[in-house]
Amino acid sequence: MFMVDILGIESPNCVYCRLKPCSREPEAPKPEFCPMLTYSEVIKVALSKYVGFIRDVHRVASLVEKEGYCVWPRLREVVEFARRLGIKKLGIAFCIGLSNEAEFIVKYLEGKGFKVYSVCCKCGGIDKTVIGLREEDKLRPGTHESMCNPVTQAELLNHVGTELNLVVGLCVGHDAIFIMHSKAPVTYLVVKDRVTGHNPVAPIYAQNYFRTRLEL
Repeated sequence: MFMVDILGIESPNCVYCRLKPCSREPEAPKPEFCPMLTYSEVIKVALSKYVGFIRDVHRVASLVEKEGYCVWPRLREVVEFARRLGIKKLGIAFCIGLSNEAEFIVKYLEGKGFKVYSVCCKCGGIDKTVIGLREEDKLRPGTHESMCNPVTQAELLNHVGTELNLVVGLCVGHDAIFIMHSKAPVTYLVVKDRVTGHNPVAPIYAQNYFRTRLEL
């Protein structure tokens, strides 16, 4: 059931809350569409799920945030996070277009004592027509063009028993499929955005510059 306040804003929609009392004063007045009012039971049930491994992950993530926020780059944050959780085996699901970056990442992590497994997005060498694409849908029609294969990436890393998987530049949608099939927790290291040098917030910070590219 969707909850709607007198302004017609469906809950949850925290972006329209200018107060954000949840961050400092949870008992302070809230807009009527605040999920703390409209979905208090859902929040209560969610809180009950912070147990076992989920609790450990959250606790360690918070400690890494406290120590390294605005100090460590994300690559080091991953190392600190994995070490404090006692993780030994890491998986890298990478885009073939970021092979050089993936190699640097793997060697860096191996140098920090981790066992690292990596799987390229084209692993399997399966032509795109297998999933229903036509020849004219290919970048080079009439040639073999391997599809991205995020299910295989996930299953291979599942097979070798990785404990934490890192996404390195998978396409929009393919990354979602990988996350859906990964048995290990997944975190992003690189979000692919070739237009911005893999900095997807650039169009948000420079809206005027990217205005025409954001229009549909």
